[in-house]
Amino acid sequence: MNIFYSKNNRLRCSLLAIALFSIVNTPTVLAETSQEKGLAIVVEADKRDQGFGDSSASMEMILTNRHGEQSIRIMRNKTLEQDNDGDKSQIVFDNPRDVKGTAFLSYTHREGADDQWLYLPALKRVKRIASSNKSGPFMGSEFAFEDIASQEVNKYTYNYLKNERFDGREHYVVEFYPKDLKSGYSRQEVFFDTDEYRVWKVNYFNRGGELLKTLSISDFNQYLGKYWRADTWTMINHKTSKKTVLNFQNWKFNNNFSDRDFSRNSLSRAR
Repeated sequence: MNIFYSKNNRLRCSLLAIALFSIVNTPTVLAETSQEKGLAIVVEADKRDQGFGDSSASMEMILTNRHGEQSIRIMRNKTLEQDNDGDKSQIVFDNPRDVKGTAFLSYTHREGADDQWLYLPALKRVKRIASSNKSGPFMGSEFAFEDIASQEVNKYTYNYLKNERFDGREHYVVEFYPKDLKSGYSRQEVFFDTDEYRVWKVNYFNRGGELLKTLSISDFNQYLGKYWRADTWTMINHKTSKKTVLNFQNWKFNNNFSDRDFSRNSLSRAR
């Protein structure tokens, strides 16, 4: 899962949602496959977050190593929903001093590889993130670059595994299989609550099929009477025992962002 919340594949998903919504919400009267049910769940979750327009928030990143030592980074992000493609998003680092002014820009695409850039103020240059490097760590955290981009529905195949109850909620558990052979993951297990289709947990499996990381998501709040945003994202790496926590605050919508606010040239001006 990603940290930007997008409407993901709006036109295609809207049509699929009409056709597949009954698979999730009615007793099984059709012989739907686990793949069809998995897709239907993802489509419904996607549909519920369409139309937010744009958003912004302040962020705190807490990095914890295997010895329990911590470092903290202060950032802010903004996202612009796109009608005909994946969303555009930007993260700017404000503190500490050694990363201040570093800026990350992501264009998610429905088809093909996403575009990602990183502005490094010390070098005064914008570095393009190659597709082959998107499984690498984002700014030394346990989040990979591919975790930061919004996920498009048609870039995965899906399989409904089961229902599972934890923390007092019933969840659909759906496997995500990336079509991109350069992904660092063989699959993800994503836990959607059955009431609001919010994602509460993601298990990430490496290319060898071993459990690599677990993302836990909590502290949801609803905005504009419709859109759910989580304030706490905790990623644990089971191989290294390292942890990264992202804390979000000050969510704002209707910021009147435009494409110009998400240009490559805007990275060096981000303050």
